[in-house]
Amino acid sequence: MIRKNQRFLSNLYMLVDFLVIQLSFVLAWWIKFRSGLLDYSSPLPIENYAKWSLYYGIIAVVVGVLFSLYSPKRKKRFSDDVVKLLQIHFISLFSLLSFLFVVKEMDISRSYLILYVSFNVMFIMLYRFMLKRMLQYMRQKGYNRQYVLILGAGTLGKRFHDNLRYYPELGYQVVGFLDDYQQWDGIEAKRYKPILGTLEDLEDILHSVLVDEVVLALPLEAHHKYAQIIASCEKAGVRTMIIPDFYDYLPARPMFDNFAGMPMINVRDIPLDIVGNRIFKRMFDIVFSLFAIIITSPILIALCIGVKLTSPGPIIFKQERVGLNRRTFMMYKFRSMKVLEPGTEDTGWTTENDPRRTKFGAFIRKTSLDELPQFFNVLLGHMSVVGPRPERPYYVEQFREEIPKYMVKHHVRPGITGWAQSNGLRGDTSIEDRIKHDIFYIENWSLLFDIKIIFKTILSGFMNKNAY
Repeated sequence: MIRKNQRFLSNLYMLVDFLVIQLSFVLAWWIKFRSGLLDYSSPLPIENYAKWSLYYGIIAVVVGVLFSLYSPKRKKRFSDDVVKLLQIHFISLFSLLSFLFVVKEMDISRSYLILYVSFNVMFIMLYRFMLKRMLQYMRQKGYNRQYVLILGAGTLGKRFHDNLRYYPELGYQVVGFLDDYQQWDGIEAKRYKPILGTLEDLEDILHSVLVDEVVLALPLEAHHKYAQIIASCEKAGVRTMIIPDFYDYLPARPMFDNFAGMPMINVRDIPLDIVGNRIFKRMFDIVFSLFAIIITSPILIALCIGVKLTSPGPIIFKQERVGLNRRTFMMYKFRSMKVLEPGTEDTGWTTENDPRRTKFGAFIRKTSLDELPQFFNVLLGHMSVVGPRPERPYYVEQFREEIPKYMVKHHVRPGITGWAQSNGLRGDTSIEDRIKHDIFYIENWSLLFDIKIIFKTILSGFMNKNAY
């Protein structure tokens, strides 16, 4: 029944996507050629535009199938669909324009195309977001449930059981555990679902209890039992998922590679390893940085004057930092401290009431205005708008030995702001906590996540009690 429902939902998504594309055609046509908002008369009859819209709809659905856009969504993040939708409609538009060129029918309004494709992406995102929220609400209320049997009542199984309770919107309900050795004590019996038997009872349980998915949370020494367990699940038509006993070493979203004809887990595969994602992020960085520089240009000029008038020395302070792939670069800031004596190396943290700061420097550090020149670092490709904050080589060498996974942050470009900074972790705060946030960002990157961090940074304000 569950799989039938998922097939029905997948087919429904395809149908609704196609209908939304045709609705976008009608709306774009009306706005462009009939509303009077745009003064333009159509060189082609509406039948031609309708025909190309039908072709576009078919192309978009086919490309969506190839991109797995219509796979089950229960475990998927909405941001994943957003990225896929943008890629699919870019490919679909390119395919349509290529086809129009081949058949020599290129006399089609460019502004109409912009409206048409924009409406397609916007309306499909909107209805999918609303549908996902509606389904999540229904699952929280107990509808459309999927029932899970956990094999293994040890630390791994109990942790999965506890984690699942934090995501009621996924609609999963644990029916119980199977374990060869474990039995609940009084406290555990109240906290966890019952242990229904041993692993040998799996086939009987699958026939007597409604189970949609079996989760294997067994220790390494029980892996020899996997073949029989998976065979029993497939015989009963039940899906099987495996939580590896070494999952602490894996990223949040591990990827599988095929190497020498064998499947392998890539321990540190990240979204920005994909060329398309890197291009999207770089384009966003360039556009956003240019916009930010233009908008803040009066402030930049005022800060230049302020630094120059309040302290002798250069306006811009350049400092070596470690960036992408452990390469160093010179990061720019408005100078907020007194100029060091020649030959003096600065390896100290800035502290509260630091005597090295100028009065104007204390103000621009507190308000983060000293960071504005880093938008030029972004344009030069040294940094990104969003990413882990870069550190000086002296501290990188120190932290790499003291803090686990510290060097993972150098798999991506450093940022002006990041997930850690938008959550208040800057200045005199825990390096360990910052790294945890940085790794979460790296493993879960999406363009929407970047936008969320930017808005969160803006809304939380640039003032920070830990920025000295």
